Amino acid sequence: MSQENASIYERGLGQNAANYEPLSPLSFIKRTASVYPNRLAVIHGEIRRSWAETYIRCLRLASALRKRGIGVGDTVSIMAPNVPEIMEAHFGVPMAGAVLNALNTRLDAELIAFTLRHAETKVLITDREYSGVMTEALKLLDEKPLVIDIDDPLAESGSLIGEKDYEALLAEGDPADPWSPPSDEWAAISLNYTSGTTGDPKGVVYHHRGAYLNAMGNVLTWSLEQHPVYLWTLPMFHCNGWCFPWTITAMAGTHVCLRRVEAKAIYDAIADNGVTHLCGAPIVMGLLISAPEEDRRPLPGKVKMMTAASAPPAAVLARMQKQGFEITHVYGLTEVYGPVTVCAWHEEWDDLEMEEQARLKSRQGVTYPVLEGLMVADADSLEPVPWDGETMGEVFMRGNVVMKGYLKNPQSTDAAFRGGWFHTGDLGVMHADGYIELKDRSKDIIISGGENISTIEVEGVLYKHPAVSEAAVVARPDEKWGETPCAFVALQSGAEATEAEIIKFCRDNLAHYKCPKTVVFTDLPKTSTGKIQKYVLREQARALGQA
Repeated sequence: MSQENASIYERGLGQNAANYEPLSPLSFIKRTASVYPNRLAVIHGEIRRSWAETYIRCLRLASALRKRGIGVGDTVSIMAPNVPEIMEAHFGVPMAGAVLNALNTRLDAELIAFTLRHAETKVLITDREYSGVMTEALKLLDEKPLVIDIDDPLAESGSLIGEKDYEALLAEGDPADPWSPPSDEWAAISLNYTSGTTGDPKGVVYHHRGAYLNAMGNVLTWSLEQHPVYLWTLPMFHCNGWCFPWTITAMAGTHVCLRRVEAKAIYDAIADNGVTHLCGAPIVMGLLISAPEEDRRPLPGKVKMMTAASAPPAAVLARMQKQGFEITHVYGLTEVYGPVTVCAWHEEWDDLEMEEQARLKSRQGVTYPVLEGLMVADADSLEPVPWDGETMGEVFMRGNVVMKGYLKNPQSTDAAFRGGWFHTGDLGVMHADGYIELKDRSKDIIISGGENISTIEVEGVLYKHPAVSEAAVVARPDEKWGETPCAFVALQSGAEATEAEIIKFCRDNLAHYKCPKTVVFTDLPKTSTGKIQKYVLREQARALGQA
């Protein structure tokens, strides 16, 4: 449009360097290091680092990567537990212009190799604890990345397999080297793989704008004040730690790192460091309330916990609250940067009976302030369902905190965005007050300990067993993990196999956390067209009780 035909609010009022800057969470660490240089940024074992020190380390990482030829469009993968290096990578890697790919530490060598190959990884930073599986994965690659070791003194095992260690890499970098945020906020900042329902994972691409906004969404949703002390019980590889590496940094908080999620370690970290916030799947709550008395420590004050996946039962909520934990229930997916809905609490609900409070808190709720659209609708027509709490439909989302799409997979991207909405594949209802509640997962994904497990992938392995004729996998309630795979198996005529044999076969061919904990030998129920009726099997698995 010409200036002559433009409205009076468009003439001479364009973007320029003075009034427009692409949104990026990289701005958070620059500000925090400037305003609060001496505040404690990182705690890890004996390590204590200020924000000034942490910023310099991120600058060195960015500089060292650039000197190695890493820049825009390159992928840097990292395989690490919640240690300072993975937090620093959330800044240093995109400061170099590259894209961060945090690997799931529970994957097997074949899936790791697939991920590194599909992501076209140029640099791999790996903690020595995972040297075994990483060595096997690297053997499967024709083109191998530069490998850098994290030699964490708290690692209990493993060897160094890289060209040099992380500290030596940082020494190559110059903190005085200039860096700049992305010229386009739509530029990719990170890559996260999700198993979906097929054998090969899909690479979910995040952009700087979405990462910035969802980090701020966490602040608003949790009413975060300055200087929270955040305990890393949620894996940073999972949706980039729900964007909390950027959130806590924006609030000049303290990152308390934790290599292993164990009850005693959690209680010690909370008590010793004055932890105020943590996140995690319900399994973390189970660890805390089931811990033996000798592992417990008094809380320093009210501790806020954000949880997702399956909603905690009333008894768990009551015990957590009695111990001083305040629970916030959220919901999201890898494709939307982690949590984007919250069961926003109303003060008047505090007077209700615990069972009713738990029922209300079990709902997935309403949008984060940064999510523009949320609806439950017919999966085909996208017509919203009635707000009656009974009519089921698919959950749809849209807005600035939805992924760019799936890496090198336009067909899946187009399907996910059909009709201008992101199709979650989750089934739920909409209540009269506008709160959504999940009822089922149309993708049949099992969420075990907060991690997605594809039933199709597990079934594919089961079908490889010579004694198996038919197999179907569904979720069975599990006291520790929330859900675990339950396999229903029909054997070949005349063949024999035991539950232990089937489970061992799976463990030989799958990451162990994906393997069934239960195997039921039976004829599989089918529709008239021969499709296995999984809803029947789900009922049978639930009837077995908690594993």
